[in-house]
Amino acid sequence: MKPAPDWRGWTRSFLVTALLLVALLFSFIAMLDPFGSRVGPGQAARPLMDLNQRFMYPQLVRSGRYDAAVFGTSTMRLLDPAILSQGLGAHVVNLAMNAATPWEQLQMVELFTRKTVAPKMVLWGIDQTWCDADATTPEKRLTPRPFPPWLYDDKRWNDWPELINLTTLEIAARLFMHKLGYMPERIRGDGYEVFTPPEEQYDLARARFHLFQHTGGVAPELSPIVPPIAVGAEERAAWRFPALDWLDSAFAALPASTQKLIVLPPLHLGGLPREGSAGWQHYAACKAALGTIAGRHGAVIVDYAHASPITRDDANYWDPLHFRLPIARRVEADLIAVAHGGEPTADGAARVLQPIR
Repeated sequence: MKPAPDWRGWTRSFLVTALLLVALLFSFIAMLDPFGSRVGPGQAARPLMDLNQRFMYPQLVRSGRYDAAVFGTSTMRLLDPAILSQGLGAHVVNLAMNAATPWEQLQMVELFTRKTVAPKMVLWGIDQTWCDADATTPEKRLTPRPFPPWLYDDKRWNDWPELINLTTLEIAARLFMHKLGYMPERIRGDGYEVFTPPEEQYDLARARFHLFQHTGGVAPELSPIVPPIAVGAEERAAWRFPALDWLDSAFAALPASTQKLIVLPPLHLGGLPREGSAGWQHYAACKAALGTIAGRHGAVIVDYAHASPITRDDANYWDPLHFRLPIARRVEADLIAVAHGGEPTADGAARVLQPIR
């Protein structure tokens, strides 16, 4: 007769082995620290080995290496912080994140404000989502992309439980391979990444497919509506831009000495409300409210979100949101000039609203 299986002993051995394996994997993750949870002032951030900027960028702020930053969505990500650093006389990091909601941007700005001893400048790209009436509702605060609030608070102990998962293990493995010289970093150490296709692969016909895919493949009518659509006084009075209150508070928390540039990025004209439409008038009212906030905090607005030689030209774009690298270089030059009290390129593409003092 065969002896009964020792299930209790087998279970004990299995649990001990599993615990040892978890401990080994956790030690591997903790040693490599792929999200830079332990990074503090004066310490180098870890190489950025994942494309989710929400997880990668907080360590850049905590490193204390940067006194100026770019914020916003992917419409600001092609601005090269190395070029801006040289032109502005600052140490610039690009902290703009793909499809970042106003709330997510606010978390990054607040972290930068808390962790930067003397913030010299912020360049904040404000997209149309800031003008949405429901921009501050709980369901609009996040996107399908994971957001780690534990990397944005000042408690380090609560980071550790969040690290025990397969995604973090994968990123830690990438970091290990990078240290061995087998894998390049995914994003440059100052947050810059050219996420658009190589310029030599640009195809205007394909770009127009993306530009006009929401209008049946036909270029939309972009000329102004004359006369403008009538919008009643009652409807205008009901317009609210609650996310701008967040912007107001964020600027108030920055030192008065911090130079503040608000950038309305140059979307393709087809990605903006048609001039004269009710949507265009709503956007104009939002811009006016933004101007009031800018004036209150001494911020300068550089507005590209209107009809101009840039926004009318299909060949400047990959899709309605994303301009090409030559336009990024143009915007950088404009912002550097404006920051030094000069004028942008004189073709009307950049409208500069100086604060009223």
